[in-house]
Amino acid sequence: MPLDDGLFRQVIEKFESAQRILLACHLRPDGDAIGSLLGLGLALHSREKQVQMISEDGVPPSCRHLDGIAEIRRQAEGEFDLVCLVDCSDLERVGSVLVNHGPVDINLDHHPTNLNFADLNLVDVQAVATAEIIADLLSIWGLTITPTIAEALLTGLVTDTIGFRTSNVKPSTLRMAADLMEWGADIATIYRRALVDRSYEAMRLWGAGLSRLERNGRLLWTTLTLDDRKTSRYPGRDDADLINILSTVQDADITIIFVEQPNGRVKISWRAQPGFDVSKIAVRLGGGGHTAAAGAEIQGSLQEVQATILEMTRSLLNGGQHV
Repeated sequence: MPLDDGLFRQVIEKFESAQRILLACHLRPDGDAIGSLLGLGLALHSREKQVQMISEDGVPPSCRHLDGIAEIRRQAEGEFDLVCLVDCSDLERVGSVLVNHGPVDINLDHHPTNLNFADLNLVDVQAVATAEIIADLLSIWGLTITPTIAEALLTGLVTDTIGFRTSNVKPSTLRMAADLMEWGADIATIYRRALVDRSYEAMRLWGAGLSRLERNGRLLWTTLTLDDRKTSRYPGRDDADLINILSTVQDADITIIFVEQPNGRVKISWRAQPGFDVSKIAVRLGGGGHTAAAGAEIQGSLQEVQATILEMTRSLLNGGQHV
């Protein structure tokens, strides 16, 4: 285990001493954010804690089959003894939930760009997913991992590794996945729902993005506009995981997708092959992520943002220093 058991036990003591607990994840949540939120929340329920699980942007379709998902709400109500954020590298990404419910007591995350903003920061950059950290936490705590908790945590592992395909997957990752399966998680269903199944609306959105696909040397990119979302009737504000499809294009070292947001903002997602650290660009822009997968959201028109980001990324791709 990369981190000292003592840090895990400090987190456990904080949870044990609290009665009303607020758990929240980042905006536009992915499988790891929801899986971590749900897995930890249900485990705390087993300790007879009053827990509110908050995802301001709701739950993505890929996670809506999970048992217990109805307990996740968009806004917090009441007072809390403890506030914990999961899978969130900075306070900007959590949305408005902390306006009336800060500061943060516990920060559970695996992003190298984490700002260590809480009173207690359990941040393991060697973990493939925040769900891995939570599984370790529950094991050290001695809590029973029910089939429902196992399903949630395995969802986090499967989604953040894109089906155990990322370069940070270790033998221990697969052993943990096997343990979660033995505790009742159905990996076939998780894999299909999280990584394979797509809605008709998502496919139409992909079509718009694929029709604009551009390439310059080993740099690949495309855009999704607000009109694309309206025309396709796609309900989310994300790219429907199109970035992970684009990152499979041969001979492309860095892939980018620009997603137009309301209020004159643009969300940028990067994927990179080994040897390129796109998190450097994301952090400079107020975002974060991993060496090979990062994101940011900035103010500006789609055209302006695209021109700026392409220039910065080309500099990184060509070995430039100013990014």
